[in-house]
Amino acid sequence: MTGFYFAWDFLPKLAQGLLLTVEITAACISLGFVLGLLLALGRVYGPRPISIPCSVYVHFFRGTPLLTQLFMVYFGLPNWGVHLSALTSGILALGLNTAAYQAEYFRGAIQAVKRGQLLAARALGMSRLQAIRHVILPQAFRIVIPSWSNELILMLKYSSIVFSISLLDLMGMGKRIAARHFNYFEVFIVVALFYLVLVFVLSQSLRWLERRVRVPGLGAPGLR
Repeated sequence: MTGFYFAWDFLPKLAQGLLLTVEITAACISLGFVLGLLLALGRVYGPRPISIPCSVYVHFFRGTPLLTQLFMVYFGLPNWGVHLSALTSGILALGLNTAAYQAEYFRGAIQAVKRGQLLAARALGMSRLQAIRHVILPQAFRIVIPSWSNELILMLKYSSIVFSISLLDLMGMGKRIAARHFNYFEVFIVVALFYLVLVFVLSQSLRWLERRVRVPGLGAPGLR
């Protein structure tokens, strides 16, 4: 039990690491949201010169390990004259990765909206862009919430790999404390509890949001 008391003594430092984890997750999921939506629109509505590169992007980032992508950005870009901080590299790598997954969620949600609604909006005088913005996307955003929620929670956990480029997020701080004092089991139990609590809070918040915006009769089967 003394080991666990020891681990709790380092709660302030672990809380600092948790704050960085939350910041990284929020930044990369926001980057992925914007880029993923553009990729999805490009794949669904874009001509072949746009849809094909979007598809290549999605398949590349979904088909290669996230750690490889992180190392490509952090260690590889300096060889091309691009020098980024560890924090920027981590956010960029994770953001580019989650964009590929979010693109597929958005694509599935957009295609779940009946095509006739786009035609009806055009018949009412809307341009194609207006119809997508005001008719298709509001429904797609409601449909995508369950699968997008999974991606947010996964990205929170995947963000732990940034410790491999010396960032002191929750995992990195836990590793430093454990390595200095040789209390690996106790420290990482506390780290796991931090993640567990944060995942629980996120899950409940997203379920509340899903119920809040749900429209009866509007939905789609699992997209993942």
